[in-house]
Amino acid sequence: MTCPVFGRKKKPAESDVPAGPAIDDVPIREEMIRLGQFLKLANLVEHGAEAKEVIAAGEVQVNGEVDTRRGRQLHVGDVVELRGQAARPVSEEDYEDNLPW
Repeated sequence: MTCPVFGRKKKPAESDVPAGPAIDDVPIREEMIRLGQFLKLANLVEHGAEAKEVIAAGEVQVNGEVDTRRGRQLHVGDVVELRGQAARPVSEEDYEDNLPW
Protein backbone atom coordinates (compact mmCIF):
# COMPACT_ATOMS: atom_id res chain seq x y z
CA MET A 1 0.00 0.00 0.00
CA THR A 2 1.47 3.39 -0.96
CA CYS A 3 0.69 6.89 0.19
CA PRO A 4 -0.06 9.50 -2.45
CA VAL A 5 2.83 11.62 -1.13
CA PHE A 6 6.37 10.57 -2.12
CA GLY A 7 5.29 6.97 -2.86
CA ARG A 8 6.18 5.80 0.65
CA LYS A 9 4.66 2.66 2.03
CA LYS A 10 2.33 2.94 4.98
CA LYS A 11 3.12 1.05 8.13
CA PRO A 12 0.74 -1.87 8.45
CA ALA A 13 -1.91 -1.48 11.11
CA GLU A 14 -1.38 -3.65 14.15
CA SER A 15 -4.36 -5.74 13.09
CA ASP A 16 -2.57 -6.44 9.75
CA VAL A 17 0.55 -7.84 11.44
CA PRO A 18 0.25 -11.55 12.25
CA ALA A 19 0.52 -12.14 15.97
CA GLY A 20 3.32 -14.48 16.99
CA PRO A 21 3.64 -16.37 20.23
CA ALA A 22 4.03 -14.43 23.47
CA ILE A 23 7.73 -14.08 24.27
CA ASP A 24 8.93 -15.10 27.74
CA ASP A 25 11.96 -13.25 29.11
CA VAL A 26 14.53 -15.63 30.62
CA PRO A 27 17.28 -14.04 32.75
CA ILE A 28 20.86 -15.19 32.07
CA ARG A 29 24.01 -14.42 34.11
CA GLU A 30 26.53 -14.06 31.31
CA GLU A 31 26.41 -12.04 28.10
CA MET A 32 25.73 -15.17 26.04
CA ILE A 33 24.36 -18.69 26.39
CA ARG A 34 24.45 -21.67 24.04
CA LEU A 35 21.22 -22.65 22.27
CA GLY A 36 20.96 -26.12 23.82
CA GLN A 37 21.46 -24.73 27.32
CA PHE A 38 18.94 -21.97 26.73
CA LEU A 39 16.24 -24.39 25.57
CA LYS A 40 16.57 -26.21 28.90
CA LEU A 41 16.76 -23.00 30.98
CA ALA A 42 13.66 -21.59 29.28
CA ASN A 43 11.79 -24.88 29.87
CA LEU A 44 11.19 -25.32 26.15
CA VAL A 45 12.62 -28.87 26.47
CA GLU A 46 13.00 -31.17 29.46
CA HIS A 47 16.58 -32.40 28.97
CA GLY A 48 19.69 -32.01 26.85
CA ALA A 49 18.99 -35.03 24.67
CA GLU A 50 15.63 -33.56 23.68
CA ALA A 51 17.31 -30.23 22.91
CA LYS A 52 19.78 -32.01 20.65
CA GLU A 53 16.96 -33.82 18.82
CA VAL A 54 14.75 -30.78 18.16
CA ILE A 55 17.69 -28.65 17.05
CA ALA A 56 18.97 -31.35 14.67
CA ALA A 57 15.44 -31.82 13.29
CA GLY A 58 15.27 -28.11 12.39
CA GLU A 59 12.38 -27.38 14.74
CA VAL A 60 14.10 -24.44 16.47
CA GLN A 61 14.13 -20.92 15.09
CA VAL A 62 16.45 -18.16 16.27
CA ASN A 63 15.37 -14.66 15.27
CA GLY A 64 12.98 -16.14 12.71
CA GLU A 65 15.50 -18.46 11.02
CA VAL A 66 15.95 -22.20 11.51
CA ASP A 67 19.24 -22.99 13.27
CA THR A 68 20.63 -26.51 13.59
CA ARG A 69 23.70 -25.64 15.70
CA ARG A 70 23.29 -26.74 19.30
CA GLY A 71 26.31 -24.62 20.27
CA ARG A 72 24.94 -21.45 18.64
CA GLN A 73 25.72 -18.50 20.88
CA LEU A 74 22.64 -16.55 21.90
CA HIS A 75 22.90 -13.00 23.16
CA VAL A 76 20.49 -10.80 25.10
CA GLY A 77 17.52 -10.00 22.89
CA ASP A 78 17.69 -13.02 20.54
CA VAL A 79 14.29 -14.69 20.17
CA VAL A 80 14.09 -18.50 20.20
CA GLU A 81 10.94 -20.28 19.02
CA LEU A 82 9.98 -23.93 19.39
CA ARG A 83 6.56 -25.54 18.93
CA GLY A 84 4.61 -22.30 19.19
CA GLN A 85 6.48 -21.07 22.26
CA ALA A 86 9.02 -18.25 22.27
CA ALA A 87 11.64 -17.12 24.77
CA ARG A 88 14.28 -14.41 24.84
CA PRO A 89 17.42 -14.18 26.99
CA VAL A 90 17.59 -11.00 29.07
CA SER A 91 20.29 -9.69 31.36
CA GLU A 92 19.81 -10.91 34.91
CA GLU A 93 20.56 -7.37 36.19
CA ASP A 94 17.78 -5.86 34.06
CA TYR A 95 15.21 -8.57 34.81
CA GLU A 96 12.47 -7.74 37.31
CA ASP A 97 10.67 -10.80 38.63
CA ASN A 98 8.36 -8.83 40.98
CA LEU A 99 9.27 -11.07 43.89
CA PRO A 100 9.52 -9.44 47.35
CA TRP A 101 13.04 -10.78 48.02
